[in-house]
Amino acid sequence: MNMKDAYKQKAEAELELAHARVDEFKAKAKNFTADTRIKYAKHLDDLEQSVDTAKARLKELSEAGEDGWEKMKDGFEKTLHGLRQAIHDVAEKFRD
Repeated sequence: MNMKDAYKQKAEAELELAHARVDEFKAKAKNFTADTRIKYAKHLDDLEQSVDTAKARLKELSEAGEDGWEKMKDGFEKTLHGLRQAIHDVAEKFRD
C-alpha cells in the first residue's frame, strides 16, 4: 500500500468517526426541549456541513495524481483540523 492509499484510509476512518459524532449529537438533541433543540440545530447543521466538506475534499485528494495529492494534503489537513475543532466546540456546547 502506498502512502496516498494509507493516508486516504486513515482520513476515511476519521470522517466516519466524525459522522458518528454528528449522529450522537443529534440523538442527544432529541432529548432536549424544543427551544433547546432549535438553539443547537444551527450548530449541528454547520457541523454536518463541515463533515460533508471534508468528504468532498478527500474525494478531490483521492482523485489527484501521485504528484498532486501531496500538495493538496496540506489543505485537507486544515479542513480536518477545522472539523475536529467544530466537533470539540459542539461537544462543549452540549455539556453546558
